[in-house]
Amino acid sequence: MDHGLDLRHHEDASPGTGSLPPRAWYAASDAPALSLNGTWRFRLSPTADAEDDAFAADGHDRTAWDDITVPGHWVLQGHGAPHYTNQLYPFPVDPPRVPTDNPTGDHLRTFDLPADWPGPGTAVLRFDGVESCARVWLNGTELGDFKGSRLPHEFDVGALLRPAGNVLAVRVHQWSSGSYLEDQDQWWLPGIFRDVTLLHRPEGCAGDHFVHASYDHRAGTGTLRVDADVEGRVVVGELGIDVATGETVTVDVEPWTAETPRLYDGVYATAGERIPLRIGFRTVAVEDGLIKVNGRPVLFRGVNRHEFHPETGRALDLDTMRADVLLMKRHNINAVRTSHYPPHPAFLDLCDELGLWVVDECDLETHGFQAVGWRGNPVDDDRWTPALLDRAARMVERDKNHPSVVVWSLGNECGTGRGLTAMAQWIRARDDSRLLHYEGDSSCADTDMYSRMYADHDEVERIGRGADEGPEERRQLPFLLCEYGHAMGNGPGGLSEYQKLFETYERLQGGFIWEWIDHGLAHPSYAYAYGGDFGEEPHDGNFVCDGLVFPDRTPSPGLVEYKKVIEPVRIEPVRVEPARTDGDGDSDSDERGRALRITNLYDFTDLSLLALTWSYEVDGVSVADGSLPMPAVRPGECAEVKLPPAPKRGRGAESRWTVRAVLAEDAAWAERGHVVAWAQLDDEARPVRSTPGGTAPVRDGRRILLGDAAFDAHGTLLSLGGLEIKELRLDVWRAPTDNDNGMPWRPEPSLSTRWRRLGLDRMQHRVDAVELRDDALTVRTRVAPAASDLGLRVEYRWQSDGPRLLLSLEVEPEGEWTVPLPRVGIRFGLPGASGPVRWFGGGPGEAYPDTCAASMTGLWESDVDAMQTPYVRPQENGARPGLRWAEVGGLRVDTNDGPWFTARRWTTEQLDAARHRTDLVPGDTVWVNLDIGQQGIGSQSCGPGALPQYQLHARPERLDVTFSTAVTRGNGAARH
Repeated sequence: MDHGLDLRHHEDASPGTGSLPPRAWYAASDAPALSLNGTWRFRLSPTADAEDDAFAADGHDRTAWDDITVPGHWVLQGHGAPHYTNQLYPFPVDPPRVPTDNPTGDHLRTFDLPADWPGPGTAVLRFDGVESCARVWLNGTELGDFKGSRLPHEFDVGALLRPAGNVLAVRVHQWSSGSYLEDQDQWWLPGIFRDVTLLHRPEGCAGDHFVHASYDHRAGTGTLRVDADVEGRVVVGELGIDVATGETVTVDVEPWTAETPRLYDGVYATAGERIPLRIGFRTVAVEDGLIKVNGRPVLFRGVNRHEFHPETGRALDLDTMRADVLLMKRHNINAVRTSHYPPHPAFLDLCDELGLWVVDECDLETHGFQAVGWRGNPVDDDRWTPALLDRAARMVERDKNHPSVVVWSLGNECGTGRGLTAMAQWIRARDDSRLLHYEGDSSCADTDMYSRMYADHDEVERIGRGADEGPEERRQLPFLLCEYGHAMGNGPGGLSEYQKLFETYERLQGGFIWEWIDHGLAHPSYAYAYGGDFGEEPHDGNFVCDGLVFPDRTPSPGLVEYKKVIEPVRIEPVRVEPARTDGDGDSDSDERGRALRITNLYDFTDLSLLALTWSYEVDGVSVADGSLPMPAVRPGECAEVKLPPAPKRGRGAESRWTVRAVLAEDAAWAERGHVVAWAQLDDEARPVRSTPGGTAPVRDGRRILLGDAAFDAHGTLLSLGGLEIKELRLDVWRAPTDNDNGMPWRPEPSLSTRWRRLGLDRMQHRVDAVELRDDALTVRTRVAPAASDLGLRVEYRWQSDGPRLLLSLEVEPEGEWTVPLPRVGIRFGLPGASGPVRWFGGGPGEAYPDTCAASMTGLWESDVDAMQTPYVRPQENGARPGLRWAEVGGLRVDTNDGPWFTARRWTTEQLDAARHRTDLVPGDTVWVNLDIGQQGIGSQSCGPGALPQYQLHARPERLDVTFSTAVTRGNGAARH
């Protein structure tokens, strides 16, 4: 065996040898194809040269080999282990060399040709994705080798095929020179993870073809030309088109947009093959400093999407891809950036069909070179330019016929260099019908837009106003946040404020949340595993879990919030005329006028696809409902709709309208009635409830009795009406969120680090006074951290009328507090393993000060366990805002102050100590928090922290809460 050759193919900087030139990808034609997916034989070796090449030939003994599924990753099928890093290479930075310890998987598939496999012609063997380097043999003959994991590679195999007993052998190295180009904040998962297909190529078969389909918005016409390597005809029956390839034709058409994904079915036919075409007519350009499609500016309400499944990694089936697109559409997302590589091409078919703008990103990231000052960065080294150009070409050629692809992206976090410029020049020469993106070069020399990651709100506003620093040429470009709103754990916060900026300044054309899905791998001990759970070093922990959906694709509260923030329809009140009341105190509904302003925030469509519905709710219960006429509002315009008279309601009730814009008919992505947008309009404010009093406290041995309540000698509440209440006292600590924990690479300490250094996680309580008076029991305490002179003076004033107990809590800070508090409120425990919870307030899901756009005021019911948000790494979660009343564990709470309400079967300290979901073991106590305030969430796990208005600085606070043991009081049916 020639060790030099064997090492050279996976360690040289070239893209490989033997592959056919890249070409357009299509799912099927009338030429036969044979899927080679399924069960393969597999052998894992510890190094690249541990075994010779004999395995690729006939007659080799493979009885000791294992079975493996292709597409798939061997580390997810019992061979080795996954490894997660965000930025750092998991091997020495010594390009193009990689370690000798290099797991290498030999894959083998024996197959027969179908009985009806045609004779004339040849055949092509296609690999759609192999990580990270593959060497291929068929029937003992080497075909070549390739790198570029998320890109297709084809080989001409016609002369080697035989009717039966074909032996396809593939040697896959986990590490190669290509690994230096694929440092993309993801699990390193080697293997053949996309389809392997044998394609018959009949005589006269089609070759590469390029569908050019532009749209003239002024004339309403589309212009079609299909350039092809092999001459043929293009037929689009619906449009009456029947022309030769290379011929241009202009006809009246409906344009393709992400909102109206109009596709025309066509055929490209040669003498030997017919290939179906799905043609979308659209034109993309930068005009007047704006990204325009079909002559109109677009606002990207986008998300970054890695390909991921918790059990199969990057090996995704069609149903999973469709589920992603449907979830995106149902949550008002209109754009996806394919971070940081081209997706499976079937995903782009779905984007064409269902309608998403796509930023198609090249399989390129060299982020790990930042750790060495970018020395040796391949994108600025001419030896690597052929590999860079190969990756660009394989992306563009594969995906060029997708109308959903409106932007090519050169890659991600590669620094700067000549190689990127070469890629940009090649792409522009090949396809001038799309725009170019790259975030890493602030000069924007090779791009059509200015792109940033995680710029804070102030900077984004400056950019919107054109007041940002930088070259004048850049200030003339449209702006995108290619990553913002880091969706790691609880959050992201501040999305509403970003969206307001996008809608205020024309230059700001939206952005892409990082990212779509938590990359938690299914694990028998941890539920879902993240970096370090497989013993790998180095690793970046749970930074891989930063998605808007959980690993099982359940929407997180962050996705629900994002849907609300980016609603394409805005519903706002126009006017409220003062209510007149009749003699019995009821409002005279007929004398009240109320209207809505309906604003169309779509870029292309009117509102005819939607219907308006309303419900009128009294104390959270709907007492009337109906529909409203949806005005014919064009994009960017608004109209008014008058609400009907409000129903009469009794004295002392809180009432509001809830208005929804829903699908009027079934759509391809959701059923009729699906809620696209909604708003609530307060009608009558909640009246101030009467407060209990009049009962005097008395001492009873070492206890203090106040009505039905009992306290210990220190004034700590023990029970109410026989219901045990544990450890009711001031609480300022929360289990830090990922955003509280901040970014480990930043030099300044994170918010949670500052909290712990101050001692907010271990506050000490001192009782200063217990006073019994005729009308109240007053307990004065000081709550403070060790080794500090900072403190909080706390007064608990208890009053009772017998069955009801009123707590008036006052908090006064002492000292110069320079760090915001995590929370401030009370915490107490109730006996019981679980049970139903009913509340009137915000819901149905969690919300925090800067993540509460999607919180709807109503009457809700849940189970304590269902109120927990199952973040992959446990952290503060589950708060419901604006509480009016709640019933939990036999206790009823009433308040006029609208605190945050949380209930869980473990303490904050237990939540703080947990590292995985399985660490949380429910106890026999339900712990309830009623918070006057919560620190905002922000996005500081990889972006800005909470905005100033959402920071919980120490200041005087007050909370009034009435407790009773009465349950259900006829408040109507709760919503779930």
